[in-house]
Amino acid sequence: MPSHLHEDHSAAQPPEPGAVDSLISQTRQLRGKVDAVRRDSAMDDEDPQLRWQRALCDLAVHQLDDLGAHLGQLRDGLPPEETDGSAYATSEPPARSTVHALGRAGSAEWDLLTDAVDWSGELYRIFGRDPADGPLTLDEMPSWLFAEDQQILSEAVTGCLVDGRPVDCEFRIVRTDGSVRTVHMVGEPVLDATSGTASMWAVLRDVSELRRSQRTLRETRDSLQRQRQIAQTERRLAVELQEAVLPPWRGSLRFPQSGGPTTVDLAAHYLPSATSALIGGDWYDALPLPDGSTLLTVGDLTGHGVSATSGMAMLLGALRGMAVAGLEPGPLMGWLNQLLDTSAQPALGSALCCRYDPADRTLVWAQAGHPAPLLFRNGTGRVLDPPEGVLLGATSGARYTQTTEQLAPGDLLVLHTDGLVPRRTAFGSATDSGAAARRLLDLGPRFAEARTSQDCVRIVVEELGMPEREDDACVLVARFV
Repeated sequence: MPSHLHEDHSAAQPPEPGAVDSLISQTRQLRGKVDAVRRDSAMDDEDPQLRWQRALCDLAVHQLDDLGAHLGQLRDGLPPEETDGSAYATSEPPARSTVHALGRAGSAEWDLLTDAVDWSGELYRIFGRDPADGPLTLDEMPSWLFAEDQQILSEAVTGCLVDGRPVDCEFRIVRTDGSVRTVHMVGEPVLDATSGTASMWAVLRDVSELRRSQRTLRETRDSLQRQRQIAQTERRLAVELQEAVLPPWRGSLRFPQSGGPTTVDLAAHYLPSATSALIGGDWYDALPLPDGSTLLTVGDLTGHGVSATSGMAMLLGALRGMAVAGLEPGPLMGWLNQLLDTSAQPALGSALCCRYDPADRTLVWAQAGHPAPLLFRNGTGRVLDPPEGVLLGATSGARYTQTTEQLAPGDLLVLHTDGLVPRRTAFGSATDSGAAARRLLDLGPRFAEARTSQDCVRIVVEELGMPEREDDACVLVARFV
């Protein structure tokens, strides 16, 4: 029936076809680009960041599909069956008729005077209702809704018919096949000559997929926020644990030896990763032992976060205890390997353990899959020949040998963990395992000019403390006076 609400409105002018075609083309291009981003985001379902990106893209694709459908109808105009000269087609406002051709929307009008109901064909498809059964009256509509949504529809219809307010509500319907659809309804009262409500007209749109995309987006955003909070908590705990375990050196430490005036000038530094939000399992340590010798050690336990730092704390505590008990570096590595191999949470680790005896200036050391120490003398450095030793936790019953190095006054020993230099170059190729050693050996002349071990550590940080570091690392410098 004609809408008296719109009878004074002038007819809308049709848009220029070329302008609409251009908009449709731009929408399709944008939709294709968004879809490409969505496919790229579908590589890893375990990454909450990628799940959130994909959910955003899904929502954007649905909205662009709707926009394309609206622009297509705007270009095509009224469908042929509604341009036959009937009173309904000629008198109804364009805004009311265009919804019939949109893929997810239909229109309805409920006449209060005759109780007649007029549904568009698309509305039957939205409700999954056979057109032979006829349209639903306003009294029948609530029985199709979820119980908790019935009040929403009732209030919207009452406000429209009694108070003349526009309808704008959303509810869920259960179709005869058991499927659930989410429907958004907007409408308005149609007034008669006396400004009384003669009927209610509405557009009902199936927004199930759109709401699903929005719900997925909310869930993935919430999941991402939870993951970030967990990561921040893990990082805080890992940092606190690491700071509690590693020596809080802020300058050179000199260990006086019971056998005489000989001292070991020590300094160390932890270099955090620039690409990882979590702390790793790298450690350094120096410990004066009861027999007057000094323990020097660095190592790296695989993984990041609280599990890695707690495992590192366990390993370092065991290492300290066995060193104080008098175990030599080789047998000590064997027990550390058994500890990791039988741990409830198996892990791999590399380690380097040195025991310096000031009485005869000997350095006894062993390693487990770890970069060898670098010895600098008179400004020239060399890599010490490593004894046999596989990664900790790699195999049961592994044997670790040890070797002895004779030191001289003024010698400088540099211990470090992996990660001191980037593992990949700018061209994407992996660097070899000796890259860090070569970089450190090049610093020999500068080490010779340094007055303290702390100065040497500062030189290392200046040269190798690059912002693009892929992994965390430790460096420990010992100068034997």
